[in-house]
Amino acid sequence: MASVNYSLVIPVYKNHASLPQLLDAVVQLQHDLGSPLELVMVVDGSPDDSQRWLLDHLPRCGLAAQLILHSRNFGSFAAIRTGLSFARGQFFAVMAADLQEPPELVLQFFQALREEHFDVVVGSRDSRDDPILTQLSSSIFWSVYRRYVQPEMPAGGIDMFGCNQVFREKLLSLNEQNGSLVGLLLWLGFKRKVIGYHRRAREHGTSAWTFRKKMNYLLDSVFAFSDLPLKLLMGVGGFGMLVAFVIGLAALIGKLSGQIEVPGYTMQIIAISFFGALNTFALGVVGSYVWRAFENTKQRPLAVVSEHLKFGEIP
Repeated sequence: MASVNYSLVIPVYKNHASLPQLLDAVVQLQHDLGSPLELVMVVDGSPDDSQRWLLDHLPRCGLAAQLILHSRNFGSFAAIRTGLSFARGQFFAVMAADLQEPPELVLQFFQALREEHFDVVVGSRDSRDDPILTQLSSSIFWSVYRRYVQPEMPAGGIDMFGCNQVFREKLLSLNEQNGSLVGLLLWLGFKRKVIGYHRRAREHGTSAWTFRKKMNYLLDSVFAFSDLPLKLLMGVGGFGMLVAFVIGLAALIGKLSGQIEVPGYTMQIIAISFFGALNTFALGVVGSYVWRAFENTKQRPLAVVSEHLKFGEIP
């Protein structure tokens, strides 16, 4: 039985239309590699026909393949973790199923891992065939991420990456709830290489990466990798004390000069309103950290696998 040198992990969610082209691309990748390639597909509770299509076609594709089904939608990061935990190669790559990232980039990942001895390789979008508004929102999102969360993040963000066994084990050992897998890639360090690429236009379906998911991802990243909210809170608190001092000084002068007939009424209202809002804001920030700490104490799995199937020759 042939050994598997390379594993390719692909999370699947609402990608039924792109699966035939995707499978053809993976078969071509194995041919170009000249070495066994294991395909690990993780269907993350997809509501379309992706699961049925893969069950019909994976056994006949000529690849060593694994099909893993999540019991529900846990998110792409959880699906990637699941795929990496089941993958059995010496080198690993992760790509999306929508084919907006060039599959040929996987070959460059494996070459950098094998021949240049990098521990992790990430793909960064240098340009993209997306609508102007999509490009603008993405640019703003990653600019904020680089500025306030992780300066090491490539300007175009990260959608694809590859790694060796050592890096994979370290990555999987970090079981943070509500964390950022991309952030952990950079946080871990190791010997890293960034490869730029041009992102293709989306041919099938619409992106599941909605504005709400982007905001949740940004907030999770901020609270997981940065103390920025606490610094902002300290700044607001310091400014509030300065404002309170000025208001108090004005009230004292007004009282001594006889200009305030009802002493303290206006200033009390201002002070109560301002510091009430400040306390509410502070509770929200502190509560966000407490909630994340509480989530991590539960020790729940990041995903639940309902079924695991194997096709072809897997050692």
